[in-house]
Amino acid sequence: MTTGKRRTTGKRAEPAKTTMADYAMSFDALGLWMSERAKSPTLRHPQATSLSMLDGAIAAIVAGPVSMMQEEWVCPLLGVDPDDFNHDTETFSAIAATLMRHNAIVNTLSTKPESFEPLFLRTPEGEVDARPWCMGFYAVMKLRLLTWSRLMSPNAIEHGLLLPILFHCVDTSGRPVLEAQRRGLANPVFAREAWRDIPNVVEALRQFWMPARFKRGA
Repeated sequence: MTTGKRRTTGKRAEPAKTTMADYAMSFDALGLWMSERAKSPTLRHPQATSLSMLDGAIAAIVAGPVSMMQEEWVCPLLGVDPDDFNHDTETFSAIAATLMRHNAIVNTLSTKPESFEPLFLRTPEGEVDARPWCMGFYAVMKLRLLTWSRLMSPNAIEHGLLLPILFHCVDTSGRPVLEAQRRGLANPVFAREAWRDIPNVVEALRQFWMPARFKRGA
């Protein structure tokens, strides 16, 4: 997207847009945009069905094993096309808001990882519902599942880094991604408190994959 051009409406010139922030809608507005797009009978529907799910997906992009082109993950998550990156439209404003969220998570994990807070939903009773966030994380994993394979084997010591996340995930048939014995069903405390470990494992995953990302020249 080319920045720095000044648009005119009638005789009055609008301020030039020079940064991604100038194009981005607010994060709350992005949630409304996603909701409206999901109802469209003609447009592609976003894979991310909530801001929480989108937040989890972006965290996986930041903490994952490889760098990915923006179009590779933004397009399926928002239900947009690569060409939408090239036009100053409301759709690009949604794309810009998504990229701004990405940059914010990168900055947090790079400078003050202890302050990272996943955008979890809450139930009407006020309890944390981590599933949408974790499903977003898992959606990005599935885009490059082979590159995540090193952590997917239950026999791998590092597999434990994924357990608090995969514990909350289901496959396309609604079945738990983890087998019952791996989901900690025999441990009610883990089942109840698994979400609390997610901020720490996201940073641990980022640190785990960082040498590989740099080695690949990412």
